[in-house]
Amino acid sequence: MKMNIIADTHCHTIASGHAYSTIEELIRVAVQKNLYAIAITDHGRLMPGSPAKWYFKNLHAIPHKVNNVLILRGIEANVYDYDGKLDIDPEEINELDWVIASMHKHILPPPKSQDQCTEAWLKIAKNPKVNVIAHSGSQLYKYDYEKVIPEFGANGKLVEINNATFNIRRDFIKNCKTIAQVCMKHYVPIVVNSDAHSSFQVGEHSNALAMLKEINFPDELIINANVNRFKNYLKKYNLIGDEII
Repeated sequence: MKMNIIADTHCHTIASGHAYSTIEELIRVAVQKNLYAIAITDHGRLMPGSPAKWYFKNLHAIPHKVNNVLILRGIEANVYDYDGKLDIDPEEINELDWVIASMHKHILPPPKSQDQCTEAWLKIAKNPKVNVIAHSGSQLYKYDYEKVIPEFGANGKLVEINNATFNIRRDFIKNCKTIAQVCMKHYVPIVVNSDAHSSFQVGEHSNALAMLKEINFPDELIINANVNRFKNYLKKYNLIGDEII
């Protein structure tokens, strides 16, 4: 069965400093590719070149619907300590529809043990504002998948399979496959994203989907492979008004 990704929920704009397209350019490609939704998820403030002050609080300037594409206003927030803290203020995070949490080696110091990463992700699992656990296949930040992934599922977190990993984080691939297999074992939903840093990458998921096909990952666990499934997730967690969806 051919998997059909209907929403790309991890996309960066020129506001991230190391990406190359505007919001309008990303949306234009989403329209061309008949996507149901796209999330604008620029990096949190600890990332070099991150958006200016007030950027996330002012995302209401972007409409929620453009040419029938749903626009989720979001962030890729950085985990910056092992207590699971994120680099976004509470008043900003409350303004957003979609929150991704990720670990980056130039922001989060290397852990003393795997247990530190496990505890950090367990704390993030309890954070009601976080929706997605991004590209977590790093060997440096490896965590106890069997312990943590069921907690992600129990707390409504989507585990991301990130298409960019197969191009720029190839050392993550083995762990990403294991993560997907653990999600499958525990029936934890995932989200497949491009992690686009230019409009040319929006809606590009082919490498991630090939890996999922290789391990016979069930379509029904991919939240953004079906419009109704994706809508139901948004409604269940009150992420955006029913009148907009």
